[in-house]
Amino acid sequence: MWVAWLAGAALAAPWAVWAQGVDGQAALASELVQLREVDDVISADAVVEAARQSTVSAQIAGRVVALNFDVGDYVNKGEVIVRIDARAVTQAEQASQAQLQQAQAELANARAQLARTRALVEQKFLSPAALDNAEAQTKAAAARVSALLAGAGLAQTERSFATIVAPYSGVVAARHVELGEMATLGKPLMTGFDPSSLRVVASVPQSQLAAVQAAVQAGLGARIEVPSAGSWFDAGPITVLPLADAQTHTAALRVTLQNGALAKGAHGLLPGVFARVHFAVGKVARLMLPREAILRRSELTAVFVLDDKGAPWLRQVRLGAVQDARGIEVLAGVMPGERVALDPIAAGMRAGY
Repeated sequence: MWVAWLAGAALAAPWAVWAQGVDGQAALASELVQLREVDDVISADAVVEAARQSTVSAQIAGRVVALNFDVGDYVNKGEVIVRIDARAVTQAEQASQAQLQQAQAELANARAQLARTRALVEQKFLSPAALDNAEAQTKAAAARVSALLAGAGLAQTERSFATIVAPYSGVVAARHVELGEMATLGKPLMTGFDPSSLRVVASVPQSQLAAVQAAVQAGLGARIEVPSAGSWFDAGPITVLPLADAQTHTAALRVTLQNGALAKGAHGLLPGVFARVHFAVGKVARLMLPREAILRRSELTAVFVLDDKGAPWLRQVRLGAVQDARGIEVLAGVMPGERVALDPIAAGMRAGY
């Protein structure tokens, strides 16, 4: 048997080697099982959510005449996503503008009448009561103009509600209307979220909350795991919500992704996806196995251990809870210093399984 150390090779672990196969067969990639200092973690189930997610609703009644985006589309901030028939509100705005112009003309006439009345009163041709009456009419006309100005502004604002724009850049998560449907006041139209502002909300048992809070305050950090995608991400700022669930006796912690994680492509991170947060509470020595070496078949969890001649032998193992992006803790089945095959499929074919 010969062993060639591949320093710097891309085999995911510094102890990865190629073991010479038996009878001149191709070598099997292997890794030395060693005790390794890893984070002592407290794991908590979590759910991915968007920090910015909103549902836009209709603010006027009308028929939906345009749907410019659908589910899954990316929308830039300010782009028009839905249009509602604006003919009714446009006519209301035009009527309001006409009333405003009439009131402004009446105000101008009242001011002119006030000036003439003031001049006649000064010449003693009219009594002061006439002047008081002219001033009152002028104030009433000015008040009516102010009221109609507000009404015209309201009508203009309502007309703008017929065009719904994206409040921020994001992805359309749900569309609640169809083209031609009647939109009523408050009816949801579209739901979207910002994929660059995702976070996870973890539920930590109250019995472990004090340890997690102490670790967070000490800056030990955490890692986010998305099991469905096999992805790991570094955690950013962690916020402990000041509220506990009375039924589950858990506390919620908001864990944000470290800056730049999403920009690099956080595959598998979508709102609602199940995740786990591993809070580091210290350091501990654990016997670790590489993830790729583990073979799972039904209820069997095993690895292929290489003997002195490089032949693979199937051996059942019992895994622990401590894990990271590189490997997972093994409690029984292998000893420090033994080698395990990194490709269990190839090792199984070599062993004749």
